[in-house]
Amino acid sequence: MSTHLFLSDELGRYGFPEGHPLSVDRQGAFWRAARARGLDRGVELAAAPPAPRAAIELFHHPHYVDRVIEASRRGTGYLDYGDTPAFPGCYEVAAHVVGAALEGARRGAAAGFCVFNDLGVLIEALRAEHGLRRIGYIDIDVHHGDGVFYEFEHDPDLICVDIHESGAYLYPGTGAAAETGQGEAQGTKLNLPLSPGAGDREFFAAWEQAEAFLAAHAAEFYILQCGADGLAGDPLADLRLTPAAHAHAARRLATLAARHAQGRLMAFGGGGYHLENLSAAWCAVLEALRG
Repeated sequence: MSTHLFLSDELGRYGFPEGHPLSVDRQGAFWRAARARGLDRGVELAAAPPAPRAAIELFHHPHYVDRVIEASRRGTGYLDYGDTPAFPGCYEVAAHVVGAALEGARRGAAAGFCVFNDLGVLIEALRAEHGLRRIGYIDIDVHHGDGVFYEFEHDPDLICVDIHESGAYLYPGTGAAAETGQGEAQGTKLNLPLSPGAGDREFFAAWEQAEAFLAAHAAEFYILQCGADGLAGDPLADLRLTPAAHAHAARRLATLAARHAQGRLMAFGGGGYHLENLSAAWCAVLEALRG
């Protein structure tokens, strides 16, 4: 099983200007730290073309894509109610992010780095282009992954596990333990909210539940959203994790993927607004996958 790492100038431009917490220097900070630790050895660097519009529209409505294209040309304004600013070329940069996700699916196993929901597009593409049905989506970003959870809430073949800071205290205010899927998908989703101040001990206990759930719902392909904003010191959240949590999640998922999915696992960087934390968490994931 090989590990591919998607890095490119285009991916490095994904971020927002003028002091936005999701800044454009995240890829560079991670890669400098990874090279310093020797993690550039034993991985295959990869790049990808931008996703075509038709692929983006596997998940997004054409009217929204039109709005992003216009905002990209204009270079000003917001794509939502104030958190996601447009900037010149934002459509093209975001299309490269989606393109990396799609290219990674063609390579079997990868570690990769929200204008577009690249993970939603990826899930639809795995089904439409690769004939896979049961996808395991595991999200350890500090925020509940509402953009995937609710879009697939009625889908029994999207196995979703989400460990996050409780929505009672943190945006987006969702992801209660009682939310386990709807209709025929009831019981295929697992939310594991953590209280503010929770650290590795609480995460590892939640992971035991997560892994048992995933083992009982074996998937054909696994996606790890490994946002680094749950580490202690992140300015936008209140958990106290260390990179050991991310390493453990990646290592255990690699074992599950080898057992059930021919080693098919993709990891995505997600959030993280403290550059040293982000670099340490993503290096821990890369080292676990590489090893």
